[in-house]
Amino acid sequence: MIKLLKHLTKREWRFAFCVLVLIVAQVWLDLKMPDYMNAITQIASGSSGIQGRVSGQMSDIWKNGGYMLLCALGSMACSILTSWFVVNIAANYSARLRETLYTKVQRFSMAEINRFSTASLITRSTNDVQQVQMLLTMGLQMMIKAPITAAWGIVKISGKQWQWTAAVAAAVVALLAAIITIMLLVSPKFKVMQRLTDSLNRVTRENLTGIRVIRAFNAEGFQQQKFEQVNDEFTRTQLFAGRVMALLNPVMSMVMNGISLAIYWIGAVIINRANIVEVPGLFGEMIVFMSYGMQIIASFMMLAMIFMIAPRAMVSVKRINEVLDTPEQIAPGKGVGETREKGTVEFRDVSFKYPDGQNNVLEHVSFRAERGQTVAFIGATGCGKSTVTHLVSRFYDATEGTVLVDGHDVREYGKEELSRRIGYVSQKAVLFSGDIWANVNFGDNRADEDTVRRAIDIAQSADFVNAQEGGIEGHVAQNGSNFSGGQKQRLSIARAIARNAEIYIFDDTFSALDFKTDRALRAALKDEMKDSTCLIVGQRIGTIKDADLILVLDEGRVVGQGTHGELLENCETYREIAKSQMSEEELKHA
Repeated sequence: MIKLLKHLTKREWRFAFCVLVLIVAQVWLDLKMPDYMNAITQIASGSSGIQGRVSGQMSDIWKNGGYMLLCALGSMACSILTSWFVVNIAANYSARLRETLYTKVQRFSMAEINRFSTASLITRSTNDVQQVQMLLTMGLQMMIKAPITAAWGIVKISGKQWQWTAAVAAAVVALLAAIITIMLLVSPKFKVMQRLTDSLNRVTRENLTGIRVIRAFNAEGFQQQKFEQVNDEFTRTQLFAGRVMALLNPVMSMVMNGISLAIYWIGAVIINRANIVEVPGLFGEMIVFMSYGMQIIASFMMLAMIFMIAPRAMVSVKRINEVLDTPEQIAPGKGVGETREKGTVEFRDVSFKYPDGQNNVLEHVSFRAERGQTVAFIGATGCGKSTVTHLVSRFYDATEGTVLVDGHDVREYGKEELSRRIGYVSQKAVLFSGDIWANVNFGDNRADEDTVRRAIDIAQSADFVNAQEGGIEGHVAQNGSNFSGGQKQRLSIARAIARNAEIYIFDDTFSALDFKTDRALRAALKDEMKDSTCLIVGQRIGTIKDADLILVLDEGRVVGQGTHGELLENCETYREIAKSQMSEEELKHA
């Protein structure tokens, strides 16, 4: 928690100081009222003994009563101001904490994201931050007020009858014992609950994103069972924690009622044994002690409420710190500035293994792509084609060897510096909610309208974009769900073209296109990107056969490289792929 408190601003620390001052004032006013109550009791019963005939001046009673009313109003005003300051601190702090988490996650490589999982990162940025905010909202007042009230109240009763003090001490010990026992039972469950919240998010997210597949295979029952399994476990854990925590209320009520009974019973015994002159004083002292005792017990009840909130919040704090303290495996370089080479990509004996993998995905891969060249990668599923492009974009760092862009190791580049050189189209077409313009002119593309429209034309998207209501400003639903797979791929390609980059990466981005559109798109790209380097991952021979250099991968190794014609002659793996996709006549023509 101390680590998280470092994120408080100076303004919020000033607010926290104001909270401290206001709470001290509130406690002083609350503990001052019993003194005036004692004065009223003494005036009412002082000169006439136990018969209670008032011999004091009514004006003195009104005066002390007025002081009590002023103390109550002052305490209420302090409480309102305290709540205002606390809410401001908690709301602003949680907003900044969410932003800090979001910024940190944005800098994560794929390795860190896979380590935490998407569902867990969402929970940590929402539910966990909410738990911390709740702790600040309620705890900041109670954690300050409770110990001050308890300490000050104990000082107030220290000179009273020792029997009453012993009764209050016994009540406090009993209350603390109950709180500690309950916390020991439920604290481990809070950690489990946050983990199960991650699981609920994961299962729900899978069900919502895969709803079409679920319905197509009539898998609603199976998915329902998966959800119910996690939900039932979460419910059982929450019920156990809730039932145990619910014991605090009857325990606190029993202690409160018990201490009241004990004070009156002890007071009755003491008054019964006292002489007639001491009775009025003892009676007033008992009333005052009762008030102080209730204040002390109430302070420990506030602590008990904190203990109800704190364990789960502490689990959330730990989970948030896990994200914030995670070192970035891919730290940005210092930057390289202007480079002598433009648009070159080179792999020098590169091997790569995923962080949680056992074996290398790539083994000793070497090639060089010059400016204006098109280099294609083909091979069986899982052979490492997409991994090559991930290393160029630096989603991961090579385990061995060196990846160079424009003659410099990619690890030397700053993040933005490397990204500006690359126009990337992912294997899975990704669109963001908004409009077509925002999706094509995305990030730091900073393209004008002519450039955006030209990119849309080159990507063979003009026909369906113009058909949209609003045209280029047409609506894009979340995940681009109002477009087909091929349309999403073409808009993703248009986004990369609008970047006007030195290097373009197409990670199997033509798979959803029909052959006619594929051919037209590749022809348009060839004219547009004659001065840029293209890296293409493909499954279809027709998509990559015109490349200047084709690398054939098999289980992470380069088993052949050359042009389409050369590979047909000297690479058996490539010939097998070609035979599975092309007729004998096409092969002979090639």
